[in-house]
Amino acid sequence: MRPGVRLGVDVGTARIGIARSDDHGMLATPVETVRRGVGDLARIAEIVAEIGAVEIIVGLPLALSGRETASTADAKSFASGLAGLGLAPVRLIDERLSTVSATGALRDAGRKAKNSRSVIDQVAAVIILQHALDLERSTENPPGVVVAPEQGL
Repeated sequence: MRPGVRLGVDVGTARIGIARSDDHGMLATPVETVRRGVGDLARIAEIVAEIGAVEIIVGLPLALSGRETASTADAKSFASGLAGLGLAPVRLIDERLSTVSATGALRDAGRKAKNSRSVIDQVAAVIILQHALDLERSTENPPGVVVAPEQGL
């Protein structure tokens, strides 16, 4: 397992869930929810600097069939924007059902979805990042696909 803190990002149309790992890449924990829009990349850049992230993992929402959707294109575009900032390498990883899993986990904990939207985004980011960490640990290879800003994903 490569050392260093990773940042997990769940890109939504209204909010962006942010999670981080410990320095050993063992455990993902929630950080915050960033409002989508003007200043969102700047806030993520601040978080990357604050925690010293060595890599950014962005969830790639695909349809259950594996096909791309409008959300897929949006996540790719956002990841490309992050990569263009040159903060740390950015990787895309399949995140099918992460928000559904996050909603279910919060419901099981007794929280209503309507009152937990920002928390759901953070939990989804935790699920995405933890999946990436577990995948790297089991395969001994970095997960997902590296995003290059010039590819215009």
